[in-house]
Amino acid sequence: MVDKKDLLILDALKRNAKASVSQISKETGLPGTTVHNRVKRLNEDGVITGYTIKVNHKKLGNSLAAYIAVTVDYRFLKTEKLDIRDFIREIATVPSVEKVDILTGDIDALVSVRVKNIEELNTVVMDNLRSYKGIEKTQTMVILESTMD
Repeated sequence: MVDKKDLLILDALKRNAKASVSQISKETGLPGTTVHNRVKRLNEDGVITGYTIKVNHKKLGNSLAAYIAVTVDYRFLKTEKLDIRDFIREIATVPSVEKVDILTGDIDALVSVRVKNIEELNTVVMDNLRSYKGIEKTQTMVILESTMD
């Protein structure tokens, strides 16, 4: 069971996955041994499933980010006996794709991409995604600004 102290620790780790026990202790006001034991338990219980990094995409030359809304042709998938999850996993292998989420509603999947420029985005959409026979339609939305960067 996760309590308020665990949530404080998790918030601190979300902001800085490299934070030491003493840093988290200072930030949360919890004793270091409490922080250490709770982080250990959160890992063992599977609440924390991994640690990650934040990348400066501008320094890598991939400063253009976009979402591509995908509408799937379910008739095609049914004819080809393809499962939507397998189809989406295949889309996730397209170069520059960071993440693909299956959605409810009019849009079946949301593809998150990170590219160098508009020409590369055009290649991802026109040459890669639209080449899949199971994709009925795409709608591309360029991200102008993000709170996550």
